Order: sequence, then C-alpha cells, then structure tokens
Amino acid sequence: MILSDRDIKEAILKGEISIEPFNLKNLTPNGYDLTIGEIYLDGKILEEATIQPLKWFAISTLEYIRLKNITAQLWLRSSYARKGILSSFGKVDAGFEGCLTISCFNAHQEIKLRKGDRFCQIVFERMLSSPSKYYEGKYKGQRTIKLH
Repeated sequence: MILSDRDIKEAILKGEISIEPFNLKNLTPNGYDLTIGEIYLDGKILEEATIQPLKWFAISTLEYIRLKNITAQLWLRSSYARKGILSSFGKVDAGFEGCLTISCFNAHQEIKLRKGDRFCQIVFERMLSSPSKYYEGKYKGQRTIKLH
C-alpha cells in the first residue's frame, strides 16, 4: 500500500519514517521529493556541476532517511527524464537509514545541477507485517556518496 501525503505525515509522527531535513514543500500527493546533497563527477565531489551529454555521474540526497516498518521506491522527477537523465534506482529496505546514493547517466543535453535541487521522489510503502530482519547492510548510516 502506497502512503499518501497524509499517511506520510502520520508515519513521521509515529516514528516509522524520518526525513532530515524535512521541507513541507517537498511533500507530494504520494511521496516526497528528495534533493541533491552532493554530485560525484570525474572523481570529484561537487556542490554544483554542469553535466555534459554521454556522461556518468552520481548524486547523494541531502535528506537522511530512516525507515522502520516501511519500505520505499525511488523515481526520477519527470523534468529530469525529459532532459535525458537516466538513473537506476533500487528498493529502499525497511530498517535503512542514511543518505541515498543514486547512479545517473546524461543521455542527451548539457544539464546544470546544484545542491538543493529536487531530483527524485521517494514513494513509501507500508508492509503488511514487520520483517523478521531489518536492513543492516554496508550502506546503513552513510552521509555522503558511497560508490562501493
């Protein structure tokens, strides 16, 4: 079951979801827009960058996410898809906490990115029961771009 904006607010109050920092303007009818924290391009960590066509890059989210009995999906904002950005997104597991690292490819035109730009939407899903095991992987607690 996908959480609505009202469900997300309620889950935050119950401690099932944490988004830090939280900006009410980023709340959507069925998710929350995450913003760019860092940009990894050509081996450098940047706060703003011009991405050339046919170039791979990664971003981290500014927001630090914590999920309890909730899981989530990430979706690229359609404004970036229309400009030719391709990205691979994974499922965000129950028990995950940290900033997210997102791998991207610019397939079309020069694009400028900067810290704080809304980049993707996180869509939360309620689990029917608590998992027998929460996420405890190597990316838990990350605060910067982590590629390996």
